[in-house]
Amino acid sequence: MSPFHLTGRKALVTGGARGLGAGMAVALAAAGAAVMIGDVLEEQGRETARALAATGARAAFVHMDVTDEAHWLAAISATHYALGGFDILINNAGVEVTALVTDIDPDELRRMLDVNIVGTALGIKHAFRAMRPGGLAGQGGAVVNISSVAATIAFPAIAGYSATKSAVDRLTRVAAAESGKLGYGVRVNCVYPGLVPTDMGLKLASDVVSAGLFASPDAAVMAIVEQTPLGRLGTISDMADAVVFLCSDASRFITGAGLPVDGGMGT
Repeated sequence: MSPFHLTGRKALVTGGARGLGAGMAVALAAAGAAVMIGDVLEEQGRETARALAATGARAAFVHMDVTDEAHWLAAISATHYALGGFDILINNAGVEVTALVTDIDPDELRRMLDVNIVGTALGIKHAFRAMRPGGLAGQGGAVVNISSVAATIAFPAIAGYSATKSAVDRLTRVAAAESGKLGYGVRVNCVYPGLVPTDMGLKLASDVVSAGLFASPDAAVMAIVEQTPLGRLGTISDMADAVVFLCSDASRFITGAGLPVDGGMGT
């Protein structure tokens, strides 16, 4: 059997209702995993789970706000009991608010800190507690945190977002060290996605125009493509396949790593 398969694995994908999260859920299911979609978007989340189930995958939905610790406890419990285990967490939920440094709104910055950093930290915390020996699931596993190429480049108008995604990188590396030292049996890695034309990516292109940095969204996109050695934007499947790799036994000796999936933009 291929080391890339995930047959028998049980995954929780936060922010899995649409965009990158939904694509990751689809790829995990295609590799053989059972998948729980966690999101605040109830209708879209349930529809994504239904679509997965229609392909023959085992899938379900749980309403969750990643900034709320009680939601984490409920979501992991729901994953374990609905799917029969829990050994993969994809910490994907995130928000991006574009602003020049001179225009940073402290409330919007706090919202990004809360979702992108606190939400990720809570996910790692409760994944460790559930996956480590003696935990609810107790079989070890893999955590993949979704950082961003924004953590590795200096692109105007995303200072706050870049800061939060840089923090995701540090959380990943410290958590991996703790898991190894304490014998949790949980690998922790992150990916740095490049720009993908999802709703969030297209909004960023429009927002940097509003900030006076580019003449049009197309000009903003072309500026990113020109900085990318592979000469194109990323696709959802580019990102999702990297996540599957980091969850699979093909990456069994990889932890505490950040994988750029950005066409070379961040190099």
